[in-house]
Amino acid sequence: MRTPIFTGSGVAIVTPFNNETVDLPTLGRLIDFQLENGTDAVIVCGTTGEATTMTYHERMQTIEFCVEHVNGRVPVIAGSGSNSTEVSTALSRDAERAGADGLLLVTPYYNKASQTGLLRHYQVIADAVDTPCILYNVPSRTGVAIAPETYAQLAQHPNINGVKEASGNLGNIQRTRNLCPEDFSIWSGNDDEVVPICALGGVGVISVAANILPAEMHALVKLCLDNDFASAGKLQLYLKDFCDAMFCEVNPIPVKTALNLLDWKAGDLRLPLCPPSEANTARIRQTLVKYGLLKAETV
Repeated sequence: MRTPIFTGSGVAIVTPFNNETVDLPTLGRLIDFQLENGTDAVIVCGTTGEATTMTYHERMQTIEFCVEHVNGRVPVIAGSGSNSTEVSTALSRDAERAGADGLLLVTPYYNKASQTGLLRHYQVIADAVDTPCILYNVPSRTGVAIAPETYAQLAQHPNINGVKEASGNLGNIQRTRNLCPEDFSIWSGNDDEVVPICALGGVGVISVAANILPAEMHALVKLCLDNDFASAGKLQLYLKDFCDAMFCEVNPIPVKTALNLLDWKAGDLRLPLCPPSEANTARIRQTLVKYGLLKAETV
């Protein structure tokens, strides 16, 4: 019987950069902020962490630092996905050696693999490591989606723990839940879908919004797991405008902009990502004011 790598709210943490290097001291402060506010897991070098703009050395340095800094307080899940099965396998083995508690494996982007290709890709990686793996389905970014029937086959692998579902397709998530064993965990990959996915048997969220609102995202999932969906629904609706603002441009542009506006000194985005438009910067500021994170007179 598999147990989830974590339940609750896991933060897909940003990677702060400073003069073209990873700013590890700032990352440490961001991690401390998360742990002080109830975050249940730290997901490092994922989409929000701009992993695809980082060198192999930078990714491993960041994963190693995160594991050491968290020091067992919550699970650390390392993004080790790639569009190359060979590269993803190497990253996964190195993340395992670094002490990661789990591996997050995005669907192989650009190649547009068939379902058979996805099945073989994930089986090769899961066979190569002992660390439990979380699949990551985000077709809006990768151009390929994992079908429920493919989940059903992958769920038979003892080292595949579950999936971060960011497809937005609740019908397919229902089919996945019906086809897969109960111990195949589903995490919401979209902050505005936590309640419906948890109502379908999900065990939590891997969250962008938690970079700014860790306590609120933790509370949202706890209400769901406590089966208080009436209260959870109200909190989800309250957070909707914030979640929308964090995706007014492609992630992680808005959330990193928000952190910088809050003086976290998260640094620049790496090309091809760039700062948001003036209109969206204003929207992000206004949202931070609305949620009591910035004073109106400071904007």
